[in-house]
Amino acid sequence: MVTPTTAHELGTMTVALIGNPNVGKSTLFNALAGVRQRVGNYPGVTVDKKIGRMTVGGRNCSLVDLPGTYSLAPRSPDEMVAVDVLLGRRGDVPPLDAVICIIDASNLERNLYLVSQVFELGLPTVVAVNMVDVARQRGLKIDLATLEKRLGVPVVAMQANRRHGVVQLVEALSQIIASPPRTVISPLPEAFTKEVKRLEATLANGHGKGAIPAVPRYLVERLLVDSGEYIETALFKKMPDEKVRQKLRHDVEAARVRLRDDGHPVPAVEPISRYRWIAGVLDGVVQRPRQAPVTISDRIDRVLIHRFWGLAIFVVLMIVVFQSVFAWATYPMGWIDAATALLGGAIEASMPQGPLRSLLVDGMIAGVGGVLVFLPQIFVLFFFLAVLEDCGYMARAAYLMDRLFVPVGLSGKSFVPLLSSFACAIPGIMAARIIEDRRDRLTTILIAPLMSCSARLPVYTVLIAAFIPKEYLFGSWFSLQGLTMAAMYAVGMITAIAVALVLKRTLLRGPTPPLVMELPAYKWPSPSNVLHRMFERGWAFVRRAGTLIVAVSILVWALLYYPHNVEQVEAPLRLERLKIETRLATLGEDDPLQQELQRQLRTLNNRVEAAYVRQSILGNLGQWVEPAVAPLGWDWRIGCAAIASFPAREVVIATLGIIYELGGDVDVDDSQSRTRLMSALRNATWQDSDRPVYNIPVALSLMVFFALCAQCAATLVVMRRETQSWRWPVFTFVYMTTLAYLGALITYQVGIRLIS
Repeated sequence: MVTPTTAHELGTMTVALIGNPNVGKSTLFNALAGVRQRVGNYPGVTVDKKIGRMTVGGRNCSLVDLPGTYSLAPRSPDEMVAVDVLLGRRGDVPPLDAVICIIDASNLERNLYLVSQVFELGLPTVVAVNMVDVARQRGLKIDLATLEKRLGVPVVAMQANRRHGVVQLVEALSQIIASPPRTVISPLPEAFTKEVKRLEATLANGHGKGAIPAVPRYLVERLLVDSGEYIETALFKKMPDEKVRQKLRHDVEAARVRLRDDGHPVPAVEPISRYRWIAGVLDGVVQRPRQAPVTISDRIDRVLIHRFWGLAIFVVLMIVVFQSVFAWATYPMGWIDAATALLGGAIEASMPQGPLRSLLVDGMIAGVGGVLVFLPQIFVLFFFLAVLEDCGYMARAAYLMDRLFVPVGLSGKSFVPLLSSFACAIPGIMAARIIEDRRDRLTTILIAPLMSCSARLPVYTVLIAAFIPKEYLFGSWFSLQGLTMAAMYAVGMITAIAVALVLKRTLLRGPTPPLVMELPAYKWPSPSNVLHRMFERGWAFVRRAGTLIVAVSILVWALLYYPHNVEQVEAPLRLERLKIETRLATLGEDDPLQQELQRQLRTLNNRVEAAYVRQSILGNLGQWVEPAVAPLGWDWRIGCAAIASFPAREVVIATLGIIYELGGDVDVDDSQSRTRLMSALRNATWQDSDRPVYNIPVALSLMVFFALCAQCAATLVVMRRETQSWRWPVFTFVYMTTLAYLGALITYQVGIRLIS
């Protein structure tokens, strides 16, 4: 939850930074604010709230980075953020003192559309013309002095990635804040302005009096222009009286009819009027070459967006990114694990055995380590995403993948989040922020956990090696074990496609939005921008996911620890332990019996640990659910391991190790440890029976369950943060658990009939 920010916390002045996507807005924000910035979420929406500090004319100033947008025509609560901040309608951001509009020098026509809308708000405005170097490379000559005169506001030439023009921009901002307010002139026709005033009076004094709060003129204008869009729906929802709603709808529609009869049809009146104004402003300001030069970006795009070569290069690039998330993060993840183990060992050595020590070591430290261990993958993924986005390639990737995703109901922008979810769903869900359409973003988030992440690999590895025969098909080309592993990944992907199709036709019904996006010019990524985004996302992950994950880890610890009846568990083994320890005390260090007695003592300790699990709350819960999991071919021990793994899939191997008296430090990367676990699984029998628990159908059933189940508290917590609601994490948990149970049930029942 984001606490509303007071004006005192933000500074004495507040300035907003706004611009189209891909115009260098984030680069300029970082150049102005540097490290003096913080990131959160606007209450009630998923977009970032970035606030930085700077100094303007000797006064402290807070710089608010607004979401990138092509127009101030909101279609969702997320897109409404920029309008509300500019109108001073958000309690978490003070009223603005000025606005910086950053525009692309190589595409002034499109960028000035947003500028014309900002001008109508009457705020002191500075126009930052960025990427003048790109415009120069394209042979464009811009008369900035004439442009400044026609716009009536300061215009500053900039190259934000090299910090050129930053000082001049701050000086212009200081001057405009000190200047008297300028006259607001709308490019829209007089007939439209009259209808807006008439509708404004109706809302303020007529039948709508008291029905809704006062509506700013700009929103009345949007109500008139944006037929059927967000503003109309949002305003009408606030009117409790249905008669008032119907009357207002009639008045709005009547105004639109009058405008149409007057030659200004809605919504065409707005773009026609604004682009006519833009043409007048730019007349003689921009000189273009007779023949557009072939730029470096054009030459690169001939290859990178080619139907064949572009796709091939994209696949190779994504494989590199995907492998790097595994390879580059391996060592730091190991360091975090080692540091967690070292800290836990130090506490164990300095504290007596008991619930407090177990809470600190097995609950809190293990919980914190379980969160931080994902951090290297977050850093690596967002390093690559930041590089690809900053250099201009990300837009090409979305373009290439769009035609493959449209049949599913998604756009090409869903590909990168889903791909990254194979490493970990957490960075994948966070990467879904690149998707502007709310339905597409939600659908992508909801199916991302179905991609088989790295946490599932230990389960697949152990069960496949233990129960799938080492046979080859089609000569020696395909291994049955390898095909089984590939099938587990395919199960998740195919299910994700099916779920996406269902969601886009039910809960998230709506047309697949066309992929309309600008292909920005290629440029060298800014190291400071890349590192800043990487560390920003990493810190956001720790801040957002950490606290609740630790709480869940402590809860699981408590379920595994209590009631911890020492007399019930250890008393029967006390004499055996005493005999072993007494004999060890009499032996020398080089005695050959030393190693055998140490092994017996470890086995005894593992039996004690397993007995504690059996009599724990979680152990009893596993026995309680055995009738429900028996149709899957599972006994209470598998049910217990599955329940324990819901907060984190990695827990299942350690839990199985404890249950089968191997200890909780089972490591699937260690061949001896893995072999002992595989042997224990093969030899496990049903209670009071010689019938084996595990066979091929049971192993496949368990793997399918893990492939489809939502066993990751961190993923659900991050999903809640990204969607600003517990509704979607709960929905995901329910639908994935249901699919997992049904998939495991079908797999076992079909499998057992095939082998019987």
